[in-house]
Order: sequence, then structure tokens, then C-alpha cells
Amino acid sequence: MDASRNYGIYEEETGRQVAYARVVTDGATFGWICDVFVDSDTRGEGLGKMLMAAVIEDLEPLSLRRLILTTVTAQGLYEQYGFTHFADPTRVMVRGAGDTSGA
Repeated sequence: MDASRNYGIYEEETGRQVAYARVVTDGATFGWICDVFVDSDTRGEGLGKMLMAAVIEDLEPLSLRRLILTTVTAQGLYEQYGFTHFADPTRVMVRGAGDTSGA
């Protein structure tokens, strides 16, 4: 987390964290959005949209050429912020853990 840009949403009354995302970036050309979560008790309240809007707004001044992320269940959310599927997924490669599911 120390070398990442970290984002959180907290309940005003209790200070309890209800959403989180982090971005690993070189600050110049590339960013990887990862570790995104919204507390299950607060899903459906628009916190995912609020979180993504804040992340995109914060990264905008960096003029990164590419942002990437992986998701199994939230494609619709990320499409609202301009994310699309890779034009040529055969160029994307992975190493480690034998995981080729893209999760």
C-alpha cells in the first residue's frame, strides 16, 4: 500500500471504512486499479460509482496512457468510466500461480 495511491470511503458517523481501491502506477504512463471492494452491507448505495469517480478524477492530471483492471462481476460499473475489453486479448500475458482465469 505504501507505494500505491489509496482511496477509501468511510461512514461519517462511525468512521468505519466501507469502500477501498488502490492504484499501482508509475505516475507517468500506466496505472493498475486493484484491490477494489465495497462492504457487502453497503452495496447498492452507489459507493462503487462514487469510488471510481474519485479515482478517475484524481488520476486525470497524470495523463496516464493506460489504466487496467480485472473484474469478474463489475464490468458494467467500469464501462461507465470508459473501460473496455482489450482489443487483442492474445497480447495480455500472465505469470504465476497458474491462474489464467483473469479474476
